[in-house]
Amino acid sequence: MSLDPIIDSLPEYAKDLKLNYSSLVRNNSELTEQQLWGTVVATAMATRNASLTAAAFAEGASHLTPTALEAAKAAAAIMGMNNIYYRFHHLSSNEKYATLPARLRMNVLRTHGSDPVDFELWSLAVSAVNGCGKCVDAHEKVVREKGITEEQIAAVVRVAAVIHAIGPVLDAVSASVEVSALV
Repeated sequence: MSLDPIIDSLPEYAKDLKLNYSSLVRNNSELTEQQLWGTVVATAMATRNASLTAAAFAEGASHLTPTALEAAKAAAAIMGMNNIYYRFHHLSSNEKYATLPARLRMNVLRTHGSDPVDFELWSLAVSAVNGCGKCVDAHEKVVREKGITEEQIAAVVRVAAVIHAIGPVLDAVSASVEVSALV
């Protein structure tokens, strides 16, 4: 399964998403293949759209090692949890919460087996999708310290933004088909 048929089937009102997908994913020049496709996989998973996620997993498997594919999925999974917890810290005016232990298992941060910088980039991308400022800051700091440029970070976040936007469009298309079937 490829993402191309999904992207090509997007409605006219989502033409900018098609164009951006083409320039950012099909014609990527700023990220390594692993950084790019790990970002696609992790952020597709974060959209919660089943067809987009399935296609990203399938196509990601042809661009990533099995270890990197699982690590990208793990980044989405762990950030799905952490982003809620740490976004709560960020949004709450009660500073006490930030002093309490998280008591959340995060073993995968050490055991994912993939390139640590790439895992941090994928975690950053998912954190951007999920809107967790505390996690965005933390992961951005780590990747910058490890030599990733602002341009590369912006490229990852652009890919995340486009993949994220595609998910709701696919949901809307599906909803339109369901409504048409009822009429």
